[in-house]
Amino acid sequence: MRLLTYLRGIKKAFSQYQPSIKISISSKRLLENLHEYQRHYPSLAFAPVLKSNAYGHGLILIAKVLAKEKVPFFVVDSLFEAQAMRQENIKNKILIVGYTNIQNINHIHLPNVSFTITSLEQLQTITTSITQPTIFHLKIDTGMHRQGLLLNQLDEAIKIIKNNSLIKLEGVCSHLADADNPDKNFSDLQINNWNQAVQKIKTVLPQVKFFHLSATAGIYFNKKIQANVVRLGIGLYGINLSPSASLNLQPVLQMESIVSSIKTIGPNEAVGYNLTFKTNQETKIATIPVGYFEGADRRLSNCGMVKIQNYFCPIRGRVSMNIISVDVTAVPHLQLEDPVTIISNNPTDQNSVMNIAKIINTTPHEIFVHLPPHLRRVIQ
Repeated sequence: MRLLTYLRGIKKAFSQYQPSIKISISSKRLLENLHEYQRHYPSLAFAPVLKSNAYGHGLILIAKVLAKEKVPFFVVDSLFEAQAMRQENIKNKILIVGYTNIQNINHIHLPNVSFTITSLEQLQTITTSITQPTIFHLKIDTGMHRQGLLLNQLDEAIKIIKNNSLIKLEGVCSHLADADNPDKNFSDLQINNWNQAVQKIKTVLPQVKFFHLSATAGIYFNKKIQANVVRLGIGLYGINLSPSASLNLQPVLQMESIVSSIKTIGPNEAVGYNLTFKTNQETKIATIPVGYFEGADRRLSNCGMVKIQNYFCPIRGRVSMNIISVDVTAVPHLQLEDPVTIISNNPTDQNSVMNIAKIINTTPHEIFVHLPPHLRRVIQ
């Protein structure tokens, strides 16, 4: 009883805790992004990709928003993610696209969950060790040479699947390696390989229901691809990396914090670790309790921006583990705990995820997934 009382007290304390950092998630924008794809491509089904904490947006939170939508399945990377969703009473069909070992397949039984066979060796292990009927998708390597059976292994894989009644093949998948490249030659090669494999599988295994090659960027090729499902990842969250510019997508996530201190320093004064920034005039510096632990990339040191009162304020000095310093000289009437936008959901802002990615030469995916799970996500 004492332990239970203690745990209840901890829970109550956290419910009253007001964090200095908040990640806001727009359910309206999330649903509108999904519906935008569904409107533009009515012949395709879109499977939301919720792996890696829903690209940093919050696995359970995003799944609950999408739970009543018409989608074929949710896509996650691991059995751990599928378990977390089932524990939160999320009942939608789930596809695990990452590798799952045979021990977990045999011993952890979750309803309406499918596994992906990612190599011929894994398939051979499954067929000799599987203990009950299990639903699978078969991944084919069409040229990316990461996961998947090679094309010359497909006949053997089909033979194994046909001869094992416990392997219930529900889907076939692959992945485009270079879909966002203006040069389409490699993607066309992969699509040709895919289409040939699909034709063979449809002939020999007519029970297969789902065929999915494209992720978000690959939607551009949809008319060339023999498929009925698209795995919708970064586009779902409002980031359009496809060459098709006709989609009206809206970023779903915004990250905000507060001003935690303000000081005015003179010219030729240093700011932050290793003295990488020095003032050339009197400068007002504010600190913000966000650092690289909280997802403010260290590569933004001396080149990133935050937004305060519609002013874009440059990061000065090194991004620290839990603090950034910014030049707020231009911001009038600044006060302690004034709001600060770290990542803006306005695509044109200098601190939008797309512009941050350009500054540090990375992808929006990396920025999103580095937002730690402990930060509070709030649906708006």
